[in-house]
Amino acid sequence: MHCSANTGSGGDTAIFFGLSGTGKTTLSTDPERRLIGDDEHGWSENGIFNFEGGCYAKVIRLSKDGEPDIYECTRKFGTVLENVAINVESRQINLNDAGLTENTRAAYPISHIENSVREGTGGHPSNIILLTADAFGVLPPVAKLTPGLTTKYFLIGYTAKVAGTEMGVTEPKATFSSCFGSPFMALEPSVYANLLAEKIQKHKVDCWLVNTGWINGPYGVGERISIEFTRAIIRSILNGSLKTGSFWKDKVFGLDIPESCPDVPSFILKPSEGWDDKNKYEAEARKLAEMFEKVYLEFKKDNETEHVSRIS
Repeated sequence: MHCSANTGSGGDTAIFFGLSGTGKTTLSTDPERRLIGDDEHGWSENGIFNFEGGCYAKVIRLSKDGEPDIYECTRKFGTVLENVAINVESRQINLNDAGLTENTRAAYPISHIENSVREGTGGHPSNIILLTADAFGVLPPVAKLTPGLTTKYFLIGYTAKVAGTEMGVTEPKATFSSCFGSPFMALEPSVYANLLAEKIQKHKVDCWLVNTGWINGPYGVGERISIEFTRAIIRSILNGSLKTGSFWKDKVFGLDIPESCPDVPSFILKPSEGWDDKNKYEAEARKLAEMFEKVYLEFKKDNETEHVSRIS
Protein backbone atom coordinates (compact mmCIF):
# COMPACT_ATOMS: atom_id res chain seq x y z
CA MET A 1 0.00 0.00 0.00
CA HIS A 2 1.28 3.45 -0.94
CA CYS A 3 0.29 4.97 2.39
CA SER A 4 1.55 6.27 5.72
CA ALA A 5 0.51 4.85 9.09
CA ASN A 6 0.53 5.78 12.75
CA THR A 7 -0.86 4.50 16.02
CA GLY A 8 -2.42 6.09 19.11
CA SER A 9 -1.72 5.54 22.78
CA GLY A 10 -4.55 3.02 22.93
CA GLY A 11 -3.12 0.97 20.09
CA ASP A 12 -5.56 2.20 17.42
CA THR A 13 -3.95 2.33 14.00
CA ALA A 14 -4.73 4.67 11.10
CA ILE A 15 -3.51 4.56 7.51
CA PHE A 16 -3.34 7.49 5.08
CA PHE A 17 -3.49 6.87 1.32
CA GLY A 18 -2.51 9.72 -0.99
CA LEU A 19 -0.40 10.86 -3.91
CA SER A 20 2.60 13.18 -3.60
CA GLY A 21 1.78 16.52 -2.03
CA THR A 22 -1.48 15.47 -0.36
CA GLY A 23 -0.06 15.29 3.17
CA LYS A 24 0.65 11.63 3.94
CA THR A 25 3.91 12.35 5.74
CA THR A 26 2.80 15.59 7.38
CA LEU A 27 -0.46 14.24 8.80
CA SER A 28 0.88 10.90 9.95
CA THR A 29 3.83 12.55 11.71
CA ASP A 30 1.71 13.63 14.65
CA PRO A 31 3.20 14.53 18.05
CA GLU A 32 0.18 12.89 19.72
CA ARG A 33 0.63 9.57 17.88
CA ARG A 34 3.49 7.22 17.06
CA LEU A 35 4.64 7.06 13.44
CA ILE A 36 4.85 3.58 11.92
CA GLY A 37 6.00 4.76 8.51
CA ASP A 38 5.31 7.43 5.91
CA ASP A 39 5.08 5.78 2.51
CA GLU A 40 5.03 1.99 1.98
CA HIS A 41 3.14 -0.61 4.04
CA GLY A 42 1.62 -4.04 3.88
CA TRP A 43 -1.50 -5.34 5.64
CA SER A 44 -1.25 -8.93 6.85
CA GLU A 45 -3.39 -11.13 9.07
CA ASN A 46 -1.52 -9.62 12.01
CA GLY A 47 -1.95 -5.95 11.10
CA ILE A 48 0.05 -3.17 9.44
CA PHE A 49 3.79 -3.38 8.76
CA ASN A 50 6.27 -0.95 7.22
CA PHE A 51 8.99 -2.04 4.79
CA GLU A 52 10.97 1.17 4.31
CA GLY A 53 12.67 1.94 7.60
CA GLY A 54 12.70 5.64 6.78
CA CYS A 55 10.77 8.64 5.53
CA TYR A 56 10.79 10.71 2.35
CA ALA A 57 9.12 14.02 3.14
CA LYS A 58 8.24 16.89 0.85
CA VAL A 59 9.71 19.98 2.53
CA ILE A 60 8.93 22.98 0.34
CA ARG A 61 7.79 25.84 2.62
CA LEU A 62 7.94 23.50 5.60
CA SER A 63 6.64 25.17 8.76
CA LYS A 64 8.48 24.86 12.07
CA ASP A 65 5.19 25.47 13.87
CA GLY A 66 2.90 23.35 11.69
CA GLU A 67 5.30 20.44 11.08
CA PRO A 68 7.83 20.58 13.96
CA ASP A 69 9.03 16.97 13.82
CA ILE A 70 9.75 16.95 10.10
CA TYR A 71 11.30 20.41 10.32
CA GLU A 72 13.75 19.19 12.96
CA CYS A 73 14.64 16.22 10.76
CA THR A 74 15.90 18.62 8.05
CA ARG A 75 18.49 19.79 10.60
CA LYS A 76 19.63 16.36 11.81
CA PHE A 77 22.82 14.57 10.81
CA GLY A 78 22.16 11.74 8.38
CA THR A 79 19.22 13.39 6.62
CA VAL A 80 19.61 13.61 2.84
CA LEU A 81 18.22 16.83 1.35
CA GLU A 82 17.12 16.74 -2.28
CA ASN A 83 16.61 19.86 -4.45
CA VAL A 84 16.79 22.09 -1.36
CA ALA A 85 18.39 25.52 -1.88
CA ILE A 86 21.50 26.22 0.22
CA ASN A 87 23.60 29.31 0.79
CA VAL A 88 27.08 28.24 -0.36
CA GLU A 89 28.77 30.61 2.07
CA SER A 90 26.73 30.23 5.27
CA ARG A 91 25.68 26.63 4.51
CA GLN A 92 22.16 27.51 5.67
CA ILE A 93 19.27 25.83 3.86
CA ASN A 94 16.20 27.73 2.66
CA LEU A 95 13.08 25.60 2.63
CA ASN A 96 11.04 28.47 1.15
CA ASP A 97 13.11 28.65 -2.03
CA ALA A 98 11.29 26.98 -4.95
CA GLY A 99 13.79 28.26 -7.52
CA LEU A 100 14.89 24.73 -8.42
CA THR A 101 11.55 22.96 -8.05
CA GLU A 102 8.50 22.68 -5.81
CA ASN A 103 9.48 19.04 -5.25
CA THR A 104 12.07 19.46 -2.49
CA ARG A 105 12.61 16.46 -0.24
CA ALA A 106 14.21 15.19 2.94
CA ALA A 107 15.04 11.51 3.39
CA TYR A 108 15.75 10.33 6.93
CA PRO A 109 15.60 7.16 9.06
CA ILE A 110 12.51 6.48 11.15
CA SER A 111 14.70 6.84 14.24
CA HIS A 112 14.93 10.58 13.51
CA ILE A 113 11.27 10.82 14.60
CA GLU A 114 11.36 10.56 18.37
CA ASN A 115 7.73 9.43 18.65
CA SER A 116 7.93 6.49 16.24
CA VAL A 117 7.41 2.74 16.29
CA ARG A 118 10.89 1.36 15.71
CA GLU A 119 9.52 -2.13 15.02
CA GLY A 120 7.51 -0.71 12.10
CA THR A 121 4.33 -2.61 12.96
CA GLY A 122 0.81 -1.80 14.13
CA GLY A 123 -2.57 -3.43 14.59
CA HIS A 124 -5.41 -3.60 12.12
CA PRO A 125 -6.51 -0.04 11.31
CA SER A 126 -9.57 1.52 12.89
CA ASN A 127 -9.61 4.29 10.26
CA ILE A 128 -8.57 4.58 6.62
CA ILE A 129 -8.13 8.12 5.28
CA LEU A 130 -7.95 8.83 1.55
CA LEU A 131 -6.14 12.13 1.00
CA THR A 132 -6.60 14.36 -2.01
CA ALA A 133 -5.45 17.90 -2.79
CA ASP A 134 -8.35 19.23 -4.85
CA ALA A 135 -7.23 22.39 -6.66
CA PHE A 136 -10.70 23.00 -8.11
CA GLY A 137 -12.07 23.90 -4.68
CA VAL A 138 -15.20 21.74 -4.93
CA LEU A 139 -14.51 18.76 -2.66
CA PRO A 140 -15.32 19.08 1.06
CA PRO A 141 -12.49 19.12 3.62
CA VAL A 142 -13.84 15.82 4.97
CA ALA A 143 -16.48 13.23 4.12
CA LYS A 144 -17.33 9.82 5.52
CA LEU A 145 -17.19 7.08 2.89
CA THR A 146 -19.18 3.91 2.53
CA PRO A 147 -17.13 0.78 1.77
CA GLY A 148 -18.24 0.99 -1.87
CA LEU A 149 -17.21 4.64 -2.24
CA THR A 150 -13.91 3.90 -0.49
CA THR A 151 -13.10 1.29 -3.09
CA LYS A 152 -14.22 3.58 -5.91
CA TYR A 153 -12.05 6.49 -4.77
CA PHE A 154 -9.18 4.08 -4.11
CA LEU A 155 -9.39 2.89 -7.73
CA ILE A 156 -9.69 6.45 -9.07
CA GLY A 157 -6.76 7.76 -6.97
CA TYR A 158 -7.51 11.46 -7.54
CA THR A 159 -5.49 14.56 -6.77
CA ALA A 160 -4.72 17.75 -8.72
CA LYS A 161 -1.43 19.23 -9.86
CA VAL A 162 -1.09 22.99 -9.68
CA ALA A 163 1.13 25.52 -11.40
CA GLY A 164 4.74 25.20 -10.32
CA THR A 165 4.68 21.53 -9.34
CA GLU A 166 5.85 20.30 -12.75
CA MET A 167 7.18 21.86 -15.93
CA GLY A 168 4.38 22.81 -18.28
CA VAL A 169 1.64 22.86 -15.64
CA THR A 170 0.14 26.38 -15.76
CA GLU A 171 -3.33 25.69 -14.34
CA PRO A 172 -4.93 23.01 -12.11
CA LYS A 173 -4.90 19.60 -13.71
CA ALA A 174 -6.73 16.53 -12.45
CA THR A 175 -4.46 13.53 -11.91
CA PHE A 176 -5.60 9.93 -11.46
CA SER A 177 -3.40 7.11 -10.19
CA SER A 178 -5.10 3.84 -9.24
CA CYS A 179 -4.53 2.73 -5.65
CA PHE A 180 -2.90 6.15 -5.05
CA GLY A 181 0.32 4.72 -6.43
CA SER A 182 -0.20 3.04 -9.80
CA PRO A 183 3.53 2.89 -10.77
CA PHE A 184 4.29 0.87 -7.63
CA MET A 185 1.65 -1.81 -8.16
CA ALA A 186 2.83 -5.12 -9.61
CA LEU A 187 -0.68 -6.51 -10.15
CA GLU A 188 -3.89 -5.16 -11.63
CA PRO A 189 -5.44 -2.41 -9.45
CA SER A 190 -8.63 -4.47 -9.00
CA VAL A 191 -6.61 -7.09 -7.10
CA TYR A 192 -5.59 -4.53 -4.48
CA ALA A 193 -9.10 -2.99 -4.43
CA ASN A 194 -10.58 -6.42 -3.78
CA LEU A 195 -8.12 -7.08 -0.95
CA LEU A 196 -8.80 -3.67 0.57
CA ALA A 197 -12.58 -4.20 0.45
CA GLU A 198 -12.21 -7.57 2.18
CA LYS A 199 -10.02 -6.07 4.91
CA ILE A 200 -12.41 -3.16 5.48
CA GLN A 201 -15.34 -5.51 5.85
CA LYS A 202 -13.53 -8.03 8.05
CA HIS A 203 -12.11 -5.45 10.47
CA LYS A 204 -15.06 -3.00 10.34
CA VAL A 205 -12.85 -0.03 9.40
CA ASP A 206 -14.23 3.52 9.22
CA CYS A 207 -13.21 5.23 5.96
CA TRP A 208 -12.88 8.91 5.12
CA LEU A 209 -12.05 11.28 2.26
CA VAL A 210 -9.99 14.29 3.38
CA ASN A 211 -9.30 17.19 1.03
CA THR A 212 -6.03 18.96 1.87
CA GLY A 213 -6.35 21.22 -1.17
CA TRP A 214 -8.31 24.38 -1.92
CA ILE A 215 -11.43 25.84 -0.31
CA ASN A 216 -13.51 28.98 -0.94
CA GLY A 217 -12.78 28.77 -4.65
CA PRO A 218 -10.30 27.14 -7.02
CA TYR A 219 -6.52 27.55 -7.10
CA GLY A 220 -5.75 31.21 -7.76
CA VAL A 221 -9.03 32.39 -6.23
CA GLY A 222 -9.54 30.49 -2.99
CA GLU A 223 -6.90 29.36 -0.52
CA ARG A 224 -5.45 26.07 0.58
CA ILE A 225 -7.07 24.78 3.74
CA SER A 226 -4.87 25.44 6.77
CA ILE A 227 -2.87 22.62 8.30
CA GLU A 228 -4.47 23.51 11.66
CA PHE A 229 -7.97 22.78 10.31
CA THR A 230 -6.85 19.57 8.63
CA ARG A 231 -5.13 18.38 11.81
CA ALA A 232 -8.32 19.15 13.76
CA ILE A 233 -10.32 17.07 11.26
CA ILE A 234 -7.87 14.17 11.51
CA ARG A 235 -7.91 14.40 15.31
CA SER A 236 -11.72 14.20 15.36
CA ILE A 237 -11.65 11.22 12.99
CA LEU A 238 -9.11 9.33 15.08
CA ASN A 239 -10.70 10.00 18.48
CA GLY A 240 -14.06 8.81 17.14
CA SER A 241 -15.97 12.04 17.75
CA LEU A 242 -16.59 12.92 14.09
CA LYS A 243 -18.47 9.74 13.19
CA THR A 244 -21.00 10.26 16.02
CA GLY A 245 -22.14 13.65 14.71
CA SER A 246 -24.73 14.61 12.09
CA PHE A 247 -24.07 14.38 8.34
CA TRP A 248 -25.66 15.81 5.21
CA LYS A 249 -25.63 14.25 1.74
CA ASP A 250 -23.85 16.11 -1.05
CA LYS A 251 -25.97 15.82 -4.20
CA VAL A 252 -23.10 16.04 -6.71
CA PHE A 253 -20.59 13.50 -5.35
CA GLY A 254 -22.95 11.54 -3.10
CA LEU A 255 -20.68 12.10 -0.09
CA ASP A 256 -21.73 12.18 3.57
CA ILE A 257 -20.35 15.45 4.96
CA PRO A 258 -20.28 16.33 8.69
CA GLU A 259 -22.44 19.21 9.84
CA SER A 260 -19.71 20.25 12.28
CA CYS A 261 -16.22 19.36 13.48
CA PRO A 262 -14.49 20.55 16.67
CA ASP A 263 -12.05 23.44 16.09
CA VAL A 264 -13.13 23.84 12.44
CA PRO A 265 -15.50 26.60 11.24
CA SER A 266 -18.71 24.91 10.12
CA PHE A 267 -19.05 27.00 6.96
CA ILE A 268 -15.88 25.57 5.36
CA LEU A 269 -17.28 22.04 5.66
CA LYS A 270 -19.77 22.97 2.94
CA PRO A 271 -17.58 23.68 -0.11
CA SER A 272 -20.09 25.85 -2.00
CA GLU A 273 -20.33 28.35 0.88
CA GLY A 274 -17.02 30.04 0.03
CA TRP A 275 -17.90 30.58 -3.64
CA ASP A 276 -19.38 33.95 -4.64
CA ASP A 277 -20.89 32.39 -7.74
CA LYS A 278 -22.85 29.30 -6.63
CA ASN A 279 -23.73 28.40 -10.21
CA LYS A 280 -20.05 28.30 -11.13
CA TYR A 281 -19.37 26.08 -8.13
CA GLU A 282 -22.11 23.71 -9.28
CA ALA A 283 -20.71 23.59 -12.80
CA GLU A 284 -17.14 22.95 -11.63
CA ALA A 285 -18.27 20.30 -9.14
CA ARG A 286 -20.25 18.46 -11.81
CA LYS A 287 -17.32 18.67 -14.20
CA LEU A 288 -15.04 16.97 -11.66
CA ALA A 289 -17.70 14.38 -10.79
CA GLU A 290 -17.98 13.55 -14.49
CA MET A 291 -14.20 13.07 -14.65
CA PHE A 292 -14.46 10.63 -11.75
CA GLU A 293 -17.19 8.65 -13.47
CA LYS A 294 -15.32 8.56 -16.78
CA VAL A 295 -12.15 7.23 -15.14
CA TYR A 296 -14.10 4.72 -13.09
CA LEU A 297 -16.22 3.47 -16.00
CA GLU A 298 -13.15 3.03 -18.20
CA PHE A 299 -11.47 1.17 -15.37
CA LYS A 300 -14.45 -1.17 -15.02
CA LYS A 301 -14.54 -1.78 -18.76
CA ASP A 302 -10.86 -2.70 -18.84
CA ASN A 303 -10.96 -4.72 -15.63
CA GLU A 304 -14.11 -6.82 -15.60
CA THR A 305 -13.77 -8.58 -12.26
CA GLU A 306 -16.30 -9.89 -9.80
CA HIS A 307 -15.33 -7.23 -7.26
CA VAL A 308 -15.63 -4.25 -9.61
CA SER A 309 -19.05 -5.45 -10.74
CA ARG A 310 -20.16 -5.87 -7.15
CA ILE A 311 -19.34 -2.30 -6.09
CA SER A 312 -20.82 -0.54 -9.14
